[in-house]
Amino acid sequence: MEKKILIIEDERPIQNILKAFSTDAGYAVTLACDGLDGITAFHKERFDLVLLDIMMPKLDGYTVCRMIRKEGNTPVILLTALDDEESQMKGFDLLADDYITKPFSAPLVLRRIEAVLRRVQAGEDGGGILTYREIQLNPYTYKVFVSGKEVVFTAREFEILRLFLENKGRVFTREQLLDRIWNYDYIGDDKIVNTHIKNIRKKLGGDYIETIRGVGYRIDTEN
Repeated sequence: MEKKILIIEDERPIQNILKAFSTDAGYAVTLACDGLDGITAFHKERFDLVLLDIMMPKLDGYTVCRMIRKEGNTPVILLTALDDEESQMKGFDLLADDYITKPFSAPLVLRRIEAVLRRVQAGEDGGGILTYREIQLNPYTYKVFVSGKEVVFTAREFEILRLFLENKGRVFTREQLLDRIWNYDYIGDDKIVNTHIKNIRKKLGGDYIETIRGVGYRIDTEN
């Protein structure tokens, strides 16, 4: 079945490029020129994914993303000229599925769309559920359960835990975690990683994440 994409973008040239490439790739595309029109269009039909600009009139992308998340788990990819850490963290804390900064390559956007839709399909099929002892993590719904009880994580905490569960037994240094999760060359105190690990351990309520002294952290393989 043809996948439906809602593109909410106020710049017409970018709208037209994204529509052309997405249509050529076989997607059915609906366009909206601002946040208010976007959320109105979202309510009219079911979409498989939303491409969402952040800086828009009437309703900004953060507000639209928050409204979408209150109503379900439709995948959202943020498009923005804001490439600073704070803006990206805000997007991921709103549970956006990806964050693409302008200027961007339209073919790259298509690859990111495909990757997000693959993750969604894996989650719907049940194949994407990650488990470890009492932990269950669903990358599609962004939910974590410990002994059957849901535990709420921030976007960064969730991504760190997912990385460990996808790579059981592998040790990650602080530098590798910064590069993978923060997605840029971090300049500053790498103890920010320690703080996130501490918070994850507290929320999990068990000794799941092992510290490898002088190296980094890992979740061990199950015996």
